[in-house]
Amino acid sequence: MCGGRGTRLGGETEKPLRPVAGRPMVDRVLDALAESRVEATHAVVSPHATRTRERLAERASDSPSLSVVDAPGDGYVADLQFATDAVGADGAPLLTVAADLPLLNGAVVNAVLDAARAADRDSLTVCVPAARKRELGVSADATTEIGGREVVPAGINVVGTSSETERDDAGAVHLTDDARIAVNVNYPSDVRTAERLLERDTDHHTDR
Repeated sequence: MCGGRGTRLGGETEKPLRPVAGRPMVDRVLDALAESRVEATHAVVSPHATRTRERLAERASDSPSLSVVDAPGDGYVADLQFATDAVGADGAPLLTVAADLPLLNGAVVNAVLDAARAADRDSLTVCVPAARKRELGVSADATTEIGGREVVPAGINVVGTSSETERDDAGAVHLTDDARIAVNVNYPSDVRTAERLLERDTDHHTDR
C-alpha cells in the first residue's frame, strides 16, 4: 500500500518516497518482500502519489514478480478493498504491507507468514503494544484495546479473500514487540527514530 500523500511528514515528498537513511521507504519495503517467501508483489498506488507510481512502474519493468495496481485514492481502507478485489480472485489470503515500515526485512515478513499459518485462520491482524512504541519513541496513533492491553495495529497483516472471512473466528491477532514492525513512519520524529535504529543495527553487524 503506497498511495499516501505524506502530509504529516510535511508534504514535500510523497510518503512512500520519503528517504530513510538515504533510501526511499517504499524501496526498503519492496526489498524486504523480495527477500521473503512472498511470490508476487502488487504495489497499490493512487492519484495522490504520481511520482511514486512512476518509480514503481520503472521498478516493475525490471521485476516480473512486481506489478502496479492503480487504486482510486479514496482512502486506505477503500483502496485496500479495491486492490483485494483486483488481485485476490483465487481466494488465497493476501499479505498487506504499508510502505511506511522501513525497518522490515525478509525474516520479519516470513515471521508474519509463519504466525498466520500457526494461527490457522484466514486473516491475521498484527499489533504492537502501545507501550513498546512509546519506548522506542515513535508515534502511537489509533490505539485500541485487546485482552486488557493498549495496542496499535501494525502496517503488516494477512487479509483473507475467500468466503472464510465471513466466519466469526476467521481472524486472529498476533502481538509483537519487534521494533522492525513497531516503527512505522508518520512524522519527522519517526524518521529520526528509524534512522537511529538502522544505524545501530549496521554498527552491530560491523562489530561482529
